[in-house]
Amino acid sequence: MVDVQFRFRDDETVNDPAVTVDSFSEQSNATAVRLEPGDDARDLLPYLDRLSLVEVSFPAWTDGRGYSSARILREAGYQGEMRAVGDLVIDMLHHLRRSGFDAFAPEKALNEEDARNAFARWENVYQATVVDGRPAIWAKRHPA
Repeated sequence: MVDVQFRFRDDETVNDPAVTVDSFSEQSNATAVRLEPGDDARDLLPYLDRLSLVEVSFPAWTDGRGYSSARILREAGYQGEMRAVGDLVIDMLHHLRRSGFDAFAPEKALNEEDARNAFARWENVYQATVVDGRPAIWAKRHPA
C-alpha cells in the first residue's frame, strides 16, 4: 500500500492491494486495481460496481494520461476511491481533483500549505465536469 497524503472522502481508506488491469479481469475477488499510463480505463467499465479503489500511476509529472483515465471512469459512474500515485507536484493537484481524483499519494511528500492553496486555487473553470458540478465560466457570462 502507498502512503496517502491527501484524501477527500468520508469513508474508510481502502487498504486492499491494487492489482494490474490484466490481473484484475482474471480475479473474481479483486476490488482494487492499478492503472498504468498504457492501460485503457475503458477496460474497467464492466466492473465499476465491484471496484472500491482505482490507483492511477503517474510515473512522471509530465505524463498526463491518468487525467483522462479518471475522467472516463467518473463520467461512467465510478463512485469509489480514485487515487493518484507517483510523481505528483503541486501544480497538478487542482487539475487532478477536477478530473476525479479524491486521494493523493505522492512519492515525495508535498508541502501541506502549498497543497491546500493549490486545491483551492481557481474559483472559476473553463469546462464543467461531473466531479464538482461547477459551471463553466462562459455559462456564468451567458446564462440561458
